[in-house]
Amino acid sequence: RRYPTVELRAETFNGSTHVPIPSDSAFLKALLFELRLVDDHVFVEQRDTCTRINHSSVYSVSTAAGELWPVLAFHKSGLIYACVPLVEGTLEPRPPLLTVSGLSQGLALLLGIMDYISPSWKNEAEMNAKVGQLRNLLIQACPLGTPLNTNIRSLNSSFEDIQEMPADKNQPAWRSSTYKGKPQVNVCITEKVKCMQYDQRDVVDTWQVYGAVNCKCDIEGSAPNVTLSLNLPTNAPPLQDIVVHHCVTSVDPAMLTSTSAEPLHDSVYNGPYKFPFIPPSDSFDLCYYTSQVPVPPILGCYQLVEEGSQIKITVNLKLHESIKNSFEYCEARIPFFNRGPIAQLEYKVSYGQLDLFREKSLLVWVIGQKFPKSLEISLTGTVSFGPAGKEHPTDYVCTGNTAYVKLYFRIPDFTLTGCYVDQHSVQIFVPGKPKITASRELISSSYYIWNSKAPAPMVYKPL
Repeated sequence: RRYPTVELRAETFNGSTHVPIPSDSAFLKALLFELRLVDDHVFVEQRDTCTRINHSSVYSVSTAAGELWPVLAFHKSGLIYACVPLVEGTLEPRPPLLTVSGLSQGLALLLGIMDYISPSWKNEAEMNAKVGQLRNLLIQACPLGTPLNTNIRSLNSSFEDIQEMPADKNQPAWRSSTYKGKPQVNVCITEKVKCMQYDQRDVVDTWQVYGAVNCKCDIEGSAPNVTLSLNLPTNAPPLQDIVVHHCVTSVDPAMLTSTSAEPLHDSVYNGPYKFPFIPPSDSFDLCYYTSQVPVPPILGCYQLVEEGSQIKITVNLKLHESIKNSFEYCEARIPFFNRGPIAQLEYKVSYGQLDLFREKSLLVWVIGQKFPKSLEISLTGTVSFGPAGKEHPTDYVCTGNTAYVKLYFRIPDFTLTGCYVDQHSVQIFVPGKPKITASRELISSSYYIWNSKAPAPMVYKPL
């Protein structure tokens, strides 16, 4: 898809340094060459010299008119996803990648396209059908060259309910269709907690919380106004690094300037966090945020020691008393890398059950939906292994006694920050009483507990 308006803007911004985009066939040939998908066995100094080692998916592609930069491209499952983002400024000297906003927009759009296409990559007929629909979807997702909705899967591939010319001049571009029926709003707060625990005196444990507020607003009208508020309990840590969807019409500047890169101070914005917006027709993420919560939900200690041909393991887990003790699922996976299949296992668990996957060299401790009243559980065991083969799991990091336990859990109707949506505070300026549904959840993401008896990869180490 080409956007002449964007190319004209690029020419205006770049002036004498402007390099026009060549024809489709010439661009493809140059891109395949740059990605080393053709002539990869031939050394070409311009492409293969050590001074051009690429650490990102942003390339400089050689064309007849000069070096075309930046070209964002990556190769996945036999397909190439590529776009040429607009640089709103001069190209000489080249600006840092982080200052080019078009790169993040282009990447989000390409990842949305990949998410839409990738489930069908093994079925050629289905893949061709989806690629054929892409043009229609891009008209909605990126009508004039600026991505408005990168969730391609949520868009409608037919034009039956898309108005070619909006009847109301106030209808925003992101409302591609109008809803008929009883008004209803669904809001879901999803928080993900990442954690690295070491149980070592000289290494600081780290944990991070990321939140996303997803909305689906079925409301009549070409430009309905909705106001939604996020609330926090008293003395809860404030939300930080807030990023809002483009449909939000106004926001308190203090809300956006609170950043986790700076220490918290008394003047930080504690909410309530109000978001007035004109919703898109489909599901969308209203905002993202982080927060500096005081404790991780589950504290753990893992010890693995080799004794001759056997390995002794001890795992202790404790649920913090402030956390809701009601899980949809909770399990601890204990993998063993660079070893053979598990030949023998003796163990004792204080709670839950242990499943053994011999060929995968994996133990799965199924904790279930609740911790006991003490909130503490333990596992001890002795493991021995058979001869290793090529099919058994390997890892470059987990060598020797460097090993980890990884936790997987989901707690419904709970957030680590305490963030919630007050259903009574949702304001919708339309006739009729709308149905409002609010939910929230906490999900583990990269939740590691490293063996305290061995060196582990450090996220942070004091000087």
